[in-house]
Amino acid sequence: MTLAGIRRSDRRISPVFLGIVAVTAVAGWAVWAGFGGSTGFAVFLFVTGAWVVSLCLHEYAHARTALHSGDISIGAKGYLTLNPLKYTHALLSIVLPLLFVIMGGIGLPGGAVFIERGRIRGRWRHSLISAAGPLTNLLFALVCTAPFWLDALDGVPDPFRYALGFLALLQVTAALLNSLPVPGLDGYGVIEPWLSREIRRQLEPFAQFGLIAVFGLLWVPEINDAFFDLVDTILRALGVEEWDSYWGRELYRFWQGEPDIPQLAG
Repeated sequence: MTLAGIRRSDRRISPVFLGIVAVTAVAGWAVWAGFGGSTGFAVFLFVTGAWVVSLCLHEYAHARTALHSGDISIGAKGYLTLNPLKYTHALLSIVLPLLFVIMGGIGLPGGAVFIERGRIRGRWRHSLISAAGPLTNLLFALVCTAPFWLDALDGVPDPFRYALGFLALLQVTAALLNSLPVPGLDGYGVIEPWLSREIRRQLEPFAQFGLIAVFGLLWVPEINDAFFDLVDTILRALGVEEWDSYWGRELYRFWQGEPDIPQLAG
C-alpha cells in the first residue's frame, strides 16, 4: 500500500503541527542564546514543544505503518497530517502525557489512533504497527542524545545541554513504559496477535485501565527506583549523565524559581 490512493489534503502537514514545531524551534533558540529573563521558561517551552512533536510522530508512525499494512482509512481520519487534534483520544494522546511530564517529569505514553484492524492481514503486520510508536520514541531519544554520544558538546550552552538531557529522559521512559505487555499499551499490542482468542477476550476489558495501572505502580518506591535505575543505565549508555537530566528537569519547573546550577568542572 502506498500514498497513491490518499488525497493530497489528507496527507498535507497540518498548520497546527507546523506551529508547534515553530514554537519549539524559537524556544530552543532562546535557550541556546540565553534570550529573555527566564531560562527556565524557555526550557519549559522547548521541552514541552519537543515532547508534543514526539507524541505526534509516535502516532504518525502507528498510522503510516497501518496504511502500508492495508488500512487505507487512515488518510480520511487525518492521521497523516500530524495534527494532534485529529486523534481519537486527544485527552489521552496529548493532555495526560503533558500533565504527567509537568507533575512528575515522566514520559508516560498516551494513545491513540484508531486503526481498522480488520483490514490488515498477518500477525507480523499487527505487531509492527504497535511497535512503530515506541521505536519512534527510541529514535527521538537517539537524536536528542546525539551531541552526547558523538562527544560534540563543546560550545553547547549548559541550559540547552540540560534541556536535551531531560528530553531524552522523557523519550526513554515513554519507550520503556509503552513497551510493557500491559493491555492498552503498545507492548501488549505487539504480542496480542500471537495470543489465543480466548486470552484476548479475557484481557480486553482491562485495556482502558492499563495506563492508569502503570502510573499507579510507579508510585511504589521499589518499582519506581528499579525503573529509573534502568532509565539511568540507558541514558548513561547514550552519554547522558544523571547530572544532565536532573538539572534539565529543575530548569523545566520554572514555576519553582530559577535553580542555582553549579558550573560543570572543566
